[in-house]
Amino acid sequence: MTTERKTALVVCPGRGTYNKPELGSITGSISERLPEKSQTLADVVRKIDDVRSQMGQPTVSELDQAPLFKTSLHQKPENAAALIYAGGYLDYLAIDESRFEVVGITGNSMGWYTAMASAGCWDIETSTKLVTNMAQLTAGGEGAQFIYPIVDADWRPHQGYIDAVNAQLARFPGELKMSIRYGGYAVLAGSEEACTEAVRALPRVDDRFPMILPGHAAFHTHFMNQASEQALELWPSAAFRAPQVPLIDGRGHIWSPYVVNQTALQHYTLGHQVTQTYDFTKAIQTAVKELVPDHIILLGPGAGLGGAVAQALIEMNWQGLNSKAEFTARQQAQAPYVLAMGLPEQRALVTGSQT
Repeated sequence: MTTERKTALVVCPGRGTYNKPELGSITGSISERLPEKSQTLADVVRKIDDVRSQMGQPTVSELDQAPLFKTSLHQKPENAAALIYAGGYLDYLAIDESRFEVVGITGNSMGWYTAMASAGCWDIETSTKLVTNMAQLTAGGEGAQFIYPIVDADWRPHQGYIDAVNAQLARFPGELKMSIRYGGYAVLAGSEEACTEAVRALPRVDDRFPMILPGHAAFHTHFMNQASEQALELWPSAAFRAPQVPLIDGRGHIWSPYVVNQTALQHYTLGHQVTQTYDFTKAIQTAVKELVPDHIILLGPGAGLGGAVAQALIEMNWQGLNSKAEFTARQQAQAPYVLAMGLPEQRALVTGSQT
């Protein structure tokens, strides 16, 4: 990569991205060879830990430095949410500003909260409390969530799979909804009964799909209405600030920097975003069309966003991109278009560190 400053779209991961391989990654990010940033990152972790302690929750440091990964501890909704937010936010702060100008931020599902924090819409105390609180409110919700592919092995749209998904949505009106449009995957959510029947009816793909997402309720559907109402009562519009960089939400709407209707941002974040479809595909497609970034930077924890981002680009034939093979070839070039901070060699390009 040349030393010329490049523009970048930043993408924040959603639920389920802090897993066993990520144990220790938050603490490790502070000890990278980033002398000018290590103290800042350490201070941020300390602030997040202080807020978590005040809430009576395990600190992010305790969780990240645990000797063993325990699903019952690390995947507990309010702990997983804090780890995902902290890991993503620290990665955002670790981006080398001399190499990259961030021209937009978006995220997938829970990644919207990390995006809001990164864009400066909340201070550390508010964002830490809110992500923990929202995880608690939504975890107790009804229903289930599962994922199913809508692309073929080369990441091109597969009409047969798309029709199969639409057939199940039509079969259970009001009970099964499109929860997330996630690149080459449809994430569906609804009542336990509707999800069970739909999973049984959908053709098996790769001996993996349809896949029920364990511990997930019917996120981004009307089953979250009560959680949304409670959140709106707990978090007033005064807690929201204008973003410092453009924010692309789960409708593909761009929130411009510096001037914002606080009530509108509050109602989107705690209302629409909680109870309606999160269109991650549209968010990516809108961002690249409107902002035309030189690179897309994927924050950690984990490195699972790359496929969905590439699939969203292939669907729109972005710069002639038309297949998994073509995407892989471009990524193997000297300066990959998509840079995942969860991959050490790509992280080094983003942070300037020697990992």
